[in-house]
Amino acid sequence: MLGIKMDEQPKSPGDTWIGPAPWIEMALPGPVAKAIIERDERVTSPSNTRDYPLVMDRGYGSVIADVDGNRFLDMAAGIAVCATGHSHPKVTEAIETQAKAFIHICGSDFYYSPMVQLCERLAKIAPGKAKKRVLLTNSGTEAVEAAFKLSRLHSGRKWVIAFHGAFHGRTMGALSLTCSKARQQEGFGPLVPMVAHVPYGDVEAIESQLFNYKMAPCEVAAIFVEAFQGEGGYVVPDARFLPRLRSLCDKHGILLVCDEIQSGAGRTGKWFACDHFSVVPDILLMAKGLASGMPLGAVIAREDVMDWAPGAQGSTYGGNPVCCAAALATLDLIENAYMANARTRGEQLITELREIERKHKSITNARGMGLMCAVDVVNARSGKPDAGLRGRLLRQAFDNGVILLPCGEIGIRFTPPLCINETQLQVALKVFDEAIPTVQ
Repeated sequence: MLGIKMDEQPKSPGDTWIGPAPWIEMALPGPVAKAIIERDERVTSPSNTRDYPLVMDRGYGSVIADVDGNRFLDMAAGIAVCATGHSHPKVTEAIETQAKAFIHICGSDFYYSPMVQLCERLAKIAPGKAKKRVLLTNSGTEAVEAAFKLSRLHSGRKWVIAFHGAFHGRTMGALSLTCSKARQQEGFGPLVPMVAHVPYGDVEAIESQLFNYKMAPCEVAAIFVEAFQGEGGYVVPDARFLPRLRSLCDKHGILLVCDEIQSGAGRTGKWFACDHFSVVPDILLMAKGLASGMPLGAVIAREDVMDWAPGAQGSTYGGNPVCCAAALATLDLIENAYMANARTRGEQLITELREIERKHKSITNARGMGLMCAVDVVNARSGKPDAGLRGRLLRQAFDNGVILLPCGEIGIRFTPPLCINETQLQVALKVFDEAIPTVQ
């Protein structure tokens, strides 16, 4: 049994403390979890990729309890979704209050205050002084699809450029932009035409390769870019990349679309990763951490860009009032405390990851911004990428009570809830550090 006492998140009246974590009472998965997994595997889509045999029962802050009573420190936050932690009392209160008033009416057809409040708030925090408009969606993928359509409609152009390693979603338009792993597109062609990719960070390739051999710049509607590349391996761009990309777009009248679906909502220590580079996109995309786990995405664009006519885009559930209420509570918490905590804890995280890198030859390339960090796993003798070793290390950390997720081909990402405290982060990294020599 592994149990480490620590300070938990501050409790409010009515909160239920889960207990100290990590706390592993049995070999994983336990008997209750096994039974649920067996049922799941008989009825759910085989397309689901499950990293661990974790069957969640409840969560609070940065701690998760499974159905067998084991407790874990969560360093994944539902793929950077649970920005304020699991079941933050202010978020759950906002959800409950709104649900008691009304759950749905459809924001494409009617008006309600939570949608207006949220759109006003997002227009305010998005970079740039120009007036903005906001379209709310159900997910990040839907936000990408809407931005794809808006870019073509507004510009009257058809070509769209994205980058190698990009992940923008799995619906057909978003999948056409995605270039993270070949298997994600395998079997689904033909995809949306007139989409081209170049290496991430290489602005010169757009001009020397695409504009010379593929399309004229006057035919390019938009360039989609992750200001901090996520699924492709947590790639921190060179400081010159985004400013140069902005200049290129300005030169040729191309729309710059920043996908901040994973990196936004305060995760990097600022509202958006593009803020670190003082770059203002024409269209900015949000989702994931925006509503602390409720399904919500957003397209935020300059008013003169979001000029489509009524009926050109809409959504039955996009901007659902309960999701909007959760988002407003989330933005308050991020602005008032957790964005600053992401900066402070992010400094702790990258410092300790670099120390772990110094201690272990199999860990390399510690990198990141705020609470969006990663390391790569290589063979200690050859220095070559070692996906197998990464898999064993992730599983060992899980068995010891720390939840982590992979990224890219050999990366391990660290994206805990923005509310994580110093002790929890320290303990999670200690567990990770101690797991490394056990799987060599």
